[in-house]
Amino acid sequence: MSSLTLLQSLHESLSTRAQVKSVFGEPIIAGDKTIIPVAKVAYGFGGGTGSGGLEIKTARGEGGGGGGGVGAFPIGVFEVGPQGTRFVAVGDKKKLAGTRPAAEPPALDKC
Repeated sequence: MSSLTLLQSLHESLSTRAQVKSVFGEPIIAGDKTIIPVAKVAYGFGGGTGSGGLEIKTARGEGGGGGGGVGAFPIGVFEVGPQGTRFVAVGDKKKLAGTRPAAEPPALDKC
């Protein structure tokens, strides 16, 4: 597979996954509030090929490689209610605990 073909294949695969659904979770109804989880999604990929034998005329070498990764990190929630809409960052534990649906375990407070 050539470098160009590999990069095109990666692009096609990523472009189908880079959607709003990757960042915003399914809304959760909690009493008179709607909670919308928000995450930051990051992709990174690299690759390359090469050929040797430039200095030694009888030697011929080829090589190639690549790698990549993806990560999703929670950053907070949107809280939509009768008093309006606000964003609560994950680092704001006191406010975030108030947006937790009653069915969730209290372990969230220890994050």
